[in-house]
This record gives sequence, structure tokens and C-alpha cells, in this order.
Amino acid sequence: MHTETLQSRLAFLREAEKLKDVLRSGHTSSGRPESTAEHTWRLCLMALVFGDSLPGLDPLKLLQMCVVHDLGEAIHGDIPAIHQGAHPDKGAREREDLRQLTRMLDTPLRERILSLWDEYEQAASPEAQAVKALDKLETILQHTQGRNPADFDYAFNLAYGRKYTDSHPLFSTLRTLIDADTTRRMVGEQSPKPHPRGT
Repeated sequence: MHTETLQSRLAFLREAEKLKDVLRSGHTSSGRPESTAEHTWRLCLMALVFGDSLPGLDPLKLLQMCVVHDLGEAIHGDIPAIHQGAHPDKGAREREDLRQLTRMLDTPLRERILSLWDEYEQAASPEAQAVKALDKLETILQHTQGRNPADFDYAFNLAYGRKYTDSHPLFSTLRTLIDADTTRRMVGEQSPKPHPRGT
């Protein structure tokens, strides 16, 4: 690989670092606002953890799509799901931001990233549909764990993303388990602690 290509890819990675400072509406269990980069990390982890229950799907493509799905937010930030109805141009804006973010990359890599994002955005493949579902599940899972503000709208999560989470038995089962935690948070109870291994 030519030095010029390496330099352009390093420049892209420096730009993408901004995603670490993009904050979402959710909070961590310690009460700190969650970043988009942290959401993306656990989404990738979910794809790895549950990939063995998704036979026929390309695991590398799943991970690649997880990595790029919110990458454009490095430019203009995240719009919380509860407010997305007021931003009908969200998808178009994110794609333009992703084009800007990848502008320095060599054409084959740039087109690959944009193609993965388009496939995800349009839910155009089984992998894209799975990442859509996992994206929703990771979001509501975080909301059940986070030390959220007192006025946090847990009820919104009970309907959020069902189009995707109802699409596969794995996702619907996970949804049932996470929704139970959401309901507990709504009535003021804490989500259950992880079970020790083997119990």
C-alpha cells in the first residue's frame, strides 16, 4: 500500500475520533453521558455474542455494518430516537456527513463504507436488518442500565424499534427480556444484577 494511501487513512481515523465526543441521550451506569462510540462498541459486541444464533449471516459484514452505522454522527452529532420525528431529513444528512468524513479516503474504501451505510440505512439485506434490530436492543438495554434523569421516558422504549426487533425469534426473545427490565425501571425498581457464571 502506498504511503499516500496510508496517510489518507490515518487522516480519516483522526477525523473519526470525534465520534468519541458525540454524546447520546442515554447514560452509563455511573451516570456519565454515553458517547456514540461507546454505543457502537457494545453494538459490535452484541453482534459477536449473538452471531452464533444468526446462521446464514456473514459475521464480518455484521461487524463492519455495526462500525459504520452511526459514523456520520461524528460531524453533526446524534439525534435521540424520541426526537427523530422532527428531523425527517436525518438519513440524508447523516449520509452527507459520512461522505464528508470519508472524503480523504481512497475511492475503493470510501465506496465500501458508503455502500455498507446505504445497505444498513435501507435495511436491504439480512445483515442490515439484524444490525437494525441489535441497534435498537443495545439502545434500550443501555437505558435499563443507565443512571438516567428522573424524567427519563422509559415508556417510549417499550414501542421503540419493534419493526426490527420482531423480525427474528432471537431478537423478539431478547426484546421480551429487556422490556421486563424497562418495566421495572418505570416502576422504580433496579434492573437485576448479572448472574454469576454457571448459575
